[in-house]
Amino acid sequence: MERNAEHAAAARSRVAREHLAALPDVPAAPTTPPPSAIDLIHLTLRRSAERTPEDLTHALTLLAEARAEVDGLEAGLLFAARSADLTWAQIADAMGFRSPQACQQHFTRLLARLP
Repeated sequence: MERNAEHAAAARSRVAREHLAALPDVPAAPTTPPPSAIDLIHLTLRRSAERTPEDLTHALTLLAEARAEVDGLEAGLLFAARSADLTWAQIADAMGFRSPQACQQHFTRLLARLP
């Protein structure tokens, strides 16, 4: 059953991306990468005068994908920071955590969410 839910979510995401990417103002040059879920959500919000309920529904569909993109970026930055010898205290300060331990715990939870 979980596999069917994953397929359904992937299909909804594909339809949402196709819908939002077809809106005006989305770069379509073949040399540019396809817009990210975050880019498409931003575009939908910026188009306040022209957006439709269907646009908003599709943008909402992409929220989970956008969260996954941000989680991946955050994990990459944290790995890069640690590889550059930043301490957990420095990272915690930059990210607004109250302690290095809280930052490390956040990182552990973040890794658990990633595929």
